[in-house]
Amino acid sequence: MNYRCYGKQGDEVRFEDLSESLAEVDVVLFGELHGKPLIHQLQQKITRNLFDIRGRNLVLGAEMFEADDQLILDEYLAGLILHRQVLAEAKVWDRYETDYLPLVDFAREQGLRFIATNIPRRYANLVAREGIGALERLSAEAKRFIAPLPITVDLATPGYQEMLGMSMGHGMGMEPGNFVAAQAVKDATMAHFIVNNLPPDGLMVHFNGDYHSKRYGGIYWYLKQAGRGLAVLTIASVSAKSLAFREDYRDLGDFVLIVQET
Repeated sequence: MNYRCYGKQGDEVRFEDLSESLAEVDVVLFGELHGKPLIHQLQQKITRNLFDIRGRNLVLGAEMFEADDQLILDEYLAGLILHRQVLAEAKVWDRYETDYLPLVDFAREQGLRFIATNIPRRYANLVAREGIGALERLSAEAKRFIAPLPITVDLATPGYQEMLGMSMGHGMGMEPGNFVAAQAVKDATMAHFIVNNLPPDGLMVHFNGDYHSKRYGGIYWYLKQAGRGLAVLTIASVSAKSLAFREDYRDLGDFVLIVQET
């Protein structure tokens, strides 16, 4: 087996038991490593397992779709438009057809909702250039696609202080605070659309880059700030030569998925 799953303290977890645990909560944040085929295969397997348990109460969501593409996504899920039209009109990611289309098609086949949760990239870029206050200049129509303003950026949030140091040390051509704020508006917006699209007694499985939920920061932090008392579990992903649990993996997430580095 070229992967292993552990609990946050290093106890090994069977894949079947993982799905049963995830099925008991309101939101699952699956932190992926982009472009790792095995991780995407495991995402599909977990999704199928959770559908077997929760049925139509399951909702999927992803960082890989921006909120202003929801109509295009909905039309594809409803069978109104073709795959090639999604490719032409939505801002799909590289490797979309291999990594994410299988999840979208599963939702389409089973009649599940799939939520585009991310802030439109043009608005995240605006924050990176001019700061978070620039969002106030957007029209009411544009603000429909982001979390309600004002958006709090707390540097004590796990990961943000590290990101601030990284931006200061690498000369990224923007104000370090703006770099962190651009990340924060993505996290806040994804949390906003997760909360707003979670049905009563439903389960949302959200796919995002690992750094958006690692060590209970990012999206997780904003979900907890929403004050809805949601039960949230996180999956952190690691690619390594050894599948053994290391001390520095502790508390990366509620579950730590290690895949063989190839």
